[in-house]
Amino acid sequence: MVDRDSRAQGAEGAGTELPLVLLVASGMRPYREYLLRSIAEHFRVHLFHDAEPGWERQYLDGWTVLPDTTDGPAMAEAAASLHARVPVSGVLCWDEVRIHATAHVARALGLPNGDPDVVWRLRDKGQTRAALAAAGVPQPASVPVATADEALAAADRLGYPVILKPRGLGASLGVIKAADPAGLRAGFTFTSSIETPGGITYDSAEPYLVEEFVTGEEISVDAVVHRGEVTAVYIGRKVVGYPPYAEETGHLVDASDPLLTDPAFAALLSDVHAALGVTDAWTHSEFMLTADGPRLIEVNGRLGGDLIPYLGLLATGIDPGPAAAAVACGRRPRLEPTRARATAVRFFYVAEDDTTIGSVAFAGQLPDEIEETHVLATPGAVFSPPPKGTVWGRIAYAIAAAPTEDGCEKALDAAEAALVVTEG
Repeated sequence: MVDRDSRAQGAEGAGTELPLVLLVASGMRPYREYLLRSIAEHFRVHLFHDAEPGWERQYLDGWTVLPDTTDGPAMAEAAASLHARVPVSGVLCWDEVRIHATAHVARALGLPNGDPDVVWRLRDKGQTRAALAAAGVPQPASVPVATADEALAAADRLGYPVILKPRGLGASLGVIKAADPAGLRAGFTFTSSIETPGGITYDSAEPYLVEEFVTGEEISVDAVVHRGEVTAVYIGRKVVGYPPYAEETGHLVDASDPLLTDPAFAALLSDVHAALGVTDAWTHSEFMLTADGPRLIEVNGRLGGDLIPYLGLLATGIDPGPAAAAVACGRRPRLEPTRARATAVRFFYVAEDDTTIGSVAFAGQLPDEIEETHVLATPGAVFSPPPKGTVWGRIAYAIAAAPTEDGCEKALDAAEAALVVTEG
């Protein structure tokens, strides 16, 4: 373990009028810097990481390099040492692989979101399904399985098509739709080949789920839970591509989304979190809006990924970083919107597997509605589209902001048309 002091202007503890938040891991800069930047304006931040920070340093009061940030008990010991020197007000993590370990840290310090059993219930989708079924929350039928033959038997009972997924991954990794037994057997080979990041293991003889296929519009909900009170902050409308895989190729957030003021949906969201035992956290839930009403797909104990909270910030003015940090400190966050518009992100991929990148750029004049663009690929790197590429196959993205959803889509179409990719 290696501890480091803070910013160049002084040692850790400077500016002690601000509460100290312990952040576990920082994530990929293009997807998470906006959170750390805004948190640092309202809180002091100490980072637990498995490597020396780079871009993060400008936002930190200090950091600790640990050999393993998925080892909860070991991190709890390091946190107790830090807490003895400088009191920690809250513990925060937005990395799916590390949220369970982070709960051990919060529990050791007596801080909110400090129940590892609750967080594991969210990570392990089999446990999620069981808890929601016991509470009568509407969701797809789900059968845990271990082998391809068990998956086929489960699909026979549920009826095709079905969804096959690992019981504990994020970002739709390993999720596939199967229309018939041949597709399910092939899909099982794909799903079972996906490795769990960070070496996380599930104490289960049935590591996969076969689920009823429900149709409708797929949405996500970033919500704040403060002392058991659940407030939906952003509704994300999901764009999924590359069937039969479930690659998330874009998202749209509208400050005027009707679900934000729908009392029946608010009650359902509260029932979901109560059934799972979540009392203080920022969560990211996914629902399918079917003809028979919303069906819960999953709940994640962290901020949404894929820049969804950033879209929410651009759409509403509600800043997710300080809000999530406030909840981690046991404080009621500020959730008052300051603007109202639609925002959207679209992710771009190469056309063929194993494409060596020469250059990636957006050429020409883009519409005024394009808020920003970002190139993710570097020259010489090799990229593939889904299913081989998944999240890491993205070469660029564009973000649009406009008065309407249609305005966002038209601007993103123009950005896609302007994207020029050459091979190396």
